[in-house]
Amino acid sequence: MEAENSLIWEVSAWEFVFVTIILGGGAAFLTGRAMASNWNPKRLVVLYTILLAAAVRFIHFALFRGTLVSPWYYVVDLIVLLVFAFVGTRLTRAKQMTTQYGFLYDRMGIFGWKSRS
Repeated sequence: MEAENSLIWEVSAWEFVFVTIILGGGAAFLTGRAMASNWNPKRLVVLYTILLAAAVRFIHFALFRGTLVSPWYYVVDLIVLLVFAFVGTRLTRAKQMTTQYGFLYDRMGIFGWKSRS
């Protein structure tokens, strides 16, 4: 298979979807959930996602002949993983606020909460 470089993926689209979105995105989502469940600050979510993006780059390199040190594709992977991590964080935080502080907050959509009147 020949390399099909684009702005988003380095080797092929299915490899990007499998490694970055399914494997890396799932791990980032779970990382965000874990950080929110322990009431950790968002800067730790960013720190752990930076490390996770390095691991995703290594998987691209080791399994699919991608470039190990590629700043552009590292940033692309990092942005995708940060989206998944913050979605996991926000979903968990919204659930926490409405279950633990149900006397103060009502659920407002999937990502939010509002004060009770």
